[in-house]
Amino acid sequence: MAAPPGMIDPSIFEGLQAKVDEDTAVRDELKDIIQALEKNNRNISFVQSRAHSTPVAQLASIIQASEDPIKNAIESISRLAGVASKQPYYKFNFMWTRQVQDAIYSVLLWAWLGGKDFGDGKIKCGRLLTIEELGEVLNVPVNLKDQDEFHITIEEYLLALVSLVEELTRLARNAVTLGDYERPVLINQFVKDVFAGFQILNLKNDVLRRRGDGLKYRVKDVEDVVYDLSLRNLLPKKEQE
Repeated sequence: MAAPPGMIDPSIFEGLQAKVDEDTAVRDELKDIIQALEKNNRNISFVQSRAHSTPVAQLASIIQASEDPIKNAIESISRLAGVASKQPYYKFNFMWTRQVQDAIYSVLLWAWLGGKDFGDGKIKCGRLLTIEELGEVLNVPVNLKDQDEFHITIEEYLLALVSLVEELTRLARNAVTLGDYERPVLINQFVKDVFAGFQILNLKNDVLRRRGDGLKYRVKDVEDVVYDLSLRNLLPKKEQE
């Protein structure tokens, strides 16, 4: 029944309430999945933190121990993708982007430590997953431009890469205390390469630009570690030749 002239039809607000209820249900479902992903990320971090106190010869145990919690995170991201892809991507993206960045960072660190087989039969420390390889590991699309569904964005990948550099800076110092003088040299080259790559980018995201600018301090931190090793004549012989 139509409302009398000059009065608002209450069905307008009833329809709006129905939409609000739908959004609330979606938010609650996403919240549960995101909380599970947060727990997965904490479990991964707990295991990977041991890399700072584990000699390189024993890193395989850390890599192996990381795999189950990483698989759990991948399952949570798969669930997240299933729910989020039913909604406009950027409508709820703010709810999960930080947790997804943390998961990306954990996978990047796992691969850098030697956890990823790149198909050449060699498990090697110091490699960086491309965003496409990352998408294959997480089993989700990356950098979608023509589809409005869940995916890994370039910004999320780059922010996670900055976090990786920050963690490797710590690892460079801690490796020295373990008597490992090769990893700081490897990290030094890696961090410089990442910083050089960021210099090429014309970043529009303010947060990403600020964090990218901070990489120059991480470069200096690692260079100081390597320089100190050189003064003490502790650099690996092959690096001195």
